[in-house]
Amino acid sequence: MLKVRSGLSIIQAQKAAVSVSCPLRWQTTAAVAEPRNDAEWLQARPFDQIPSTTFLSTVRNFMPGGKYRKLDIVELFQALQDDYGDIFYLPGIMGGPSFLTTHNPKDFEVVFRNEGVWPNRPGSDTLRYHRQTHRKDFFQGVEGVIPTQGKTWSDFRSTVNPVLMQPKNVRLYYKKMSQVNQEFVQRIKTLRDVDTQEVPDDFISIINRWTLESVSVVALDKQLGLLKESGDNDLAVLLFKHLDDFFELSADLEIKPSIWRYVKTPKLMKLMKALDGVQEVTLAYVDEAIERLEKEAKEGVVRPESEQSVLQKLLKVDKKVATVMAMDMLMAGVDTTSSTFTAALLCLAKNPEKQAILREEVMKVLPEKDSEFTEASMKNVPYLRACIKESQRLYPLVIGNIRVLNRDSVLSGYQVPAGTFISMVPTSLLSSEEHFLKANEFLPERWMRSATDSTGECPANDLKLKNPFVFLPFGFGPRMCVGKRIVDMELELGIARLIRNFSIEFNHPTEKAFRSSLISLPNIPLKFKFTDLPN
Repeated sequence: MLKVRSGLSIIQAQKAAVSVSCPLRWQTTAAVAEPRNDAEWLQARPFDQIPSTTFLSTVRNFMPGGKYRKLDIVELFQALQDDYGDIFYLPGIMGGPSFLTTHNPKDFEVVFRNEGVWPNRPGSDTLRYHRQTHRKDFFQGVEGVIPTQGKTWSDFRSTVNPVLMQPKNVRLYYKKMSQVNQEFVQRIKTLRDVDTQEVPDDFISIINRWTLESVSVVALDKQLGLLKESGDNDLAVLLFKHLDDFFELSADLEIKPSIWRYVKTPKLMKLMKALDGVQEVTLAYVDEAIERLEKEAKEGVVRPESEQSVLQKLLKVDKKVATVMAMDMLMAGVDTTSSTFTAALLCLAKNPEKQAILREEVMKVLPEKDSEFTEASMKNVPYLRACIKESQRLYPLVIGNIRVLNRDSVLSGYQVPAGTFISMVPTSLLSSEEHFLKANEFLPERWMRSATDSTGECPANDLKLKNPFVFLPFGFGPRMCVGKRIVDMELELGIARLIRNFSIEFNHPTEKAFRSSLISLPNIPLKFKFTDLPN
């Protein structure tokens, strides 16, 4: 999903510690951090009383044989929470920034409500290094929405928002996306085992092809042919490999202690090579599309707005911005969306009664297997959207969000000065009975707004989330995921098309279905069973 969520949210920037010290006020990125003298601030406990790691404990725990050494990201933050509580301080080590980590949703709200018009989202350090230093010759200061901050970020985001965030612009791609989904259905039919109706172990590779094909029609107005039986596109295979390396290596370099900020370590250079590969492949796709558009312009071809890609619309504003945004869409729109799509399929496959309810809704929108989606019909799929949200709760894509405090704030009863890096980690809350009744169950009904019984009451009221800051899969505020609407469309149209064509089962264990890297990635063979439905 285009967030690298922007996949690069909190998890990239967490560091272990070297020393315990209160962050200094001069560290703030706020223009003016006004000191507070109000009652709430004065009654709060001082910052230096927040539980904190120490240099020795950090070194010991991350060294070979240490308790944190082999943990994935979700396991690491759970271990830290077990050791230090719901709020703790991680002083920086080896040049990395210090972080205050909180698991308290009331703190999340305080941070988000005080982030300002130019929210500072730390992290993405290795991606920033690639674009500002390693390949400065190409990016030339136009680095996209992921690694940038302040006015640079705001200018870029202001340019792309009208194209990417307005619903009317996204809905223009229904027909093209529908064609991709029809090809997805046909590819599944050819892949299935004749006897078991199950797809092969490596079905994630086909999901990735579907995701890249889907984002390509939006970004470039071009189908890459990846879902056709002859579509063994070498460039796409290279891109998938480079992205896998990017997510794995970034997580390792940015979360665990590393000297890469001082020395070009072998792991850093391997990551730079992966990002070079991502850049090379995505730029090849973008350049081909630009060449095609320029040729059409010379020939006098004028496309109506409904047939213009994101790239074409942004080219009218700024060619470099258009190029980098299209590259980022291809880069950030594969593994993120694939993981979210896989989570939804697993939930529906393991809960046939919910799948049946969803199919009843989808049948009204798609009376025939090859019916087309329309803007009007897609306004009437609340259960589909609820199923996707509930699967995101059960299988969150990223571990949380991260910001720099814009003003002095009280978090969990402690004084926290402006300029402090805050990581907000809701993963334990998403499976907590305190926030989600029957938290271990797949209950899309908890997200439904209007379901009522004979008494006029909503039977799912007790299931509903009381604090909205617990669940923010696309972030919050000005820096929420720029690709949210496109991702929503991909997921809704793709899932609806499969549910309309197949009964979907998964007759295998789902323990540890995902592994936690920079984002959550499928960790088991995805041998879904797709049984044709009668029309």
